[in-house]
Amino acid sequence: MQGYRENKQSVNQWRLYASQKSGGTSSDVIYALIARIIEKCSLSGRVLDFGAGKGLFTQWLHRCGRFNKVCAVDLLPKPPDLTDNIEWWVGDLNHPTGFSAESFDVIVAAEIIEHLENPREVAREWFRLLCPGGILIMTTPNNESWRAIAALIFKGHFSLFLAESYPAHITALVRKDIERILLEAGFESPQFQFTDKGYCPIFRCSWDKVIGPLAKGIRFSDNLAAISRKPTGVS
Repeated sequence: MQGYRENKQSVNQWRLYASQKSGGTSSDVIYALIARIIEKCSLSGRVLDFGAGKGLFTQWLHRCGRFNKVCAVDLLPKPPDLTDNIEWWVGDLNHPTGFSAESFDVIVAAEIIEHLENPREVAREWFRLLCPGGILIMTTPNNESWRAIAALIFKGHFSLFLAESYPAHITALVRKDIERILLEAGFESPQFQFTDKGYCPIFRCSWDKVIGPLAKGIRFSDNLAAISRKPTGVS
């Protein structure tokens, strides 16, 4: 039993180290994509920022005025400057949260699933937390870009899962993986959108500076978003 406790403690320390290494933030390009999706879909109600990190996008969810309840959960502690009426939970996202079933109309999971050990368990938790008809917006590195594919061929792994990203990034997914995971959890088939922003390793600059407005979509975006709905009439 003592050995089990020591091992469990080391795992928790490892996860906290990985969480801290990630920095607790994502890029403005990713946040902008999520914001566009929220605005375009006219989302409202109760929202959960799942894997909120330092709470930067959580604050935007509060400021945008669309949601009457904003909650956040992360392994990192509540940021000291977080708005008081945002509910912040601390927890290991590899395990179920303490929220009740069907607590939210929208879940935002920005750049978090690649940090977690069991994406299928996470997807089932998202499904449990969403009310029928609720929307999931998740983003993750796009492992079907030219940059990611080239890194896999020449360096042995996708570009955002190389040594400099480990152990923060541990779970690499492509669109087919995401679709299967969400469908297995009970979600409707996801739609995918892309940041239209990516890094060109050959010229060491963004793709749009190399080929201009053609640098869009799956091959030229470092990150993607999957948008999926929990069917109505399903608990």
